[in-house]
Amino acid sequence: MTPPTPWLLLLLPYRDKLHLPRCSRTGLFTPDLAFEAIVKKQIIKLKEPCLKCVDLVLSELTSLVKKCTGKLGSYPKLREETERIVTTYVRERDIKTKDQVLLLIDIELSYINTNHEDFIGFANAQQRTTAINNKKRVMPNQVIRRGWLTINISIMKGGSKDYWFVLTAESLSWYKDEEEKEKKYMLPLDNLKLRDVEKGFMSTKHTFAIFNTESRNVYKDLRQIELACDTQEDVDSWKASFLRAGVYPEKDQVDSEDTGPAESFSMDPQLERQVETIRNLVDSYIGIVNKSIRDLMPKTIMHLMINSAKDFIHSELLAYLYSCGDQGSLMEESTDQAQRRDEMLRMYHALKEALLIIGDISTTTVSAPVPPPVDDTWRTKEPSPPPQARPAPAAVPPPSRPPAARGPTAAPPPSSPQNPAFGAPLIPSRPGPPPVNTYSAADPVVNVPLIPSRPARVPPALPPGIPR
Repeated sequence: MTPPTPWLLLLLPYRDKLHLPRCSRTGLFTPDLAFEAIVKKQIIKLKEPCLKCVDLVLSELTSLVKKCTGKLGSYPKLREETERIVTTYVRERDIKTKDQVLLLIDIELSYINTNHEDFIGFANAQQRTTAINNKKRVMPNQVIRRGWLTINISIMKGGSKDYWFVLTAESLSWYKDEEEKEKKYMLPLDNLKLRDVEKGFMSTKHTFAIFNTESRNVYKDLRQIELACDTQEDVDSWKASFLRAGVYPEKDQVDSEDTGPAESFSMDPQLERQVETIRNLVDSYIGIVNKSIRDLMPKTIMHLMINSAKDFIHSELLAYLYSCGDQGSLMEESTDQAQRRDEMLRMYHALKEALLIIGDISTTTVSAPVPPPVDDTWRTKEPSPPPQARPAPAAVPPPSRPPAARGPTAAPPPSSPQNPAFGAPLIPSRPGPPPVNTYSAADPVVNVPLIPSRPARVPPALPPGIPR
């Protein structure tokens, strides 16, 4: 058996309708009232997101209109009037669009078309339910929960002890410790139910019990096993795990008569199979509705809001602007724009005047042509000898030594200013014959003053009487 699902809670108000035969529609199974009621509830929930979608489109269009009218900032009154007219029209279309969207939802609610080609149908839903149940039965030894629990037994029979419990889809086993080597007992889950147990006076733990619906002993000679946890949250968690394994709480007849119908529901396997079948049918049909709404919503918004607003701006906006009143007031410029226009006009006239002045200067100025260059081709230039014809300084013959003469030596001649290379005074020498210069005086390289040489000294004569 499968654990209860929220679909079972949805079906509680219609539990009596599950068994009422109706023949108003073909192609569906007998409890179609429950299916139709759940489908309508799910379709009604589509209204809120659809209306929110229209509101988002409205806000986007409003911001777009403000952005576009910002181009008319030079004419504030025209901008305000244009924005007011277009925004008012868009809001009117928003109301009509919402009415159309609600009409689409009401159309979906008016008739549940179970003959739709994409609808799964009763036979396919039952086959899917059977396949799901078979998948759940493939792994019977699947572990659902592990944990420590305390078995409450009277002191005469051994007292309370803590064990390591392992809950699977078919059995409940407990071991000595977490290693799961020493198994104490294995209890099959067939015909087992859960029952709440009041906490004892001296007990600090929260307790629940497992018993057999056929009044058989559950463990040894005990008709029920009391299992204790430290907190109530642990108890609720273990109960949920037992529900997954197919062990359900005990049905209290007294409480079901006193309380409302929402708290009394059957755990009949046949009813659960019907619930699973209805869930598959509802999922299939809601998928069809969602697909239809997702297709029609953007088409409706585009037709009634966006395209309509675009046509209004192209065809009727100008007529509304002319019908507003004085067109002259609409075309009044703002103070900033007028000041900027005056500054641009002053700059224009100033530049125009500057261009006129520049034109006058270029037309009244007289300029003489530049004279041609002087023709000096008539001048003859003496070519200088090539450097190969110049003799080397070493080829100049040294000056001849003058003949020796007695008498005092002459003072050295003053240094020539033409030879700055010799800054020190020259060695005094006797005058001699000038050197023979075989080169022309016109040669500036060869005609260089020579360094005077020191004259040779004549040894003094021997005194008389000394033979030579």
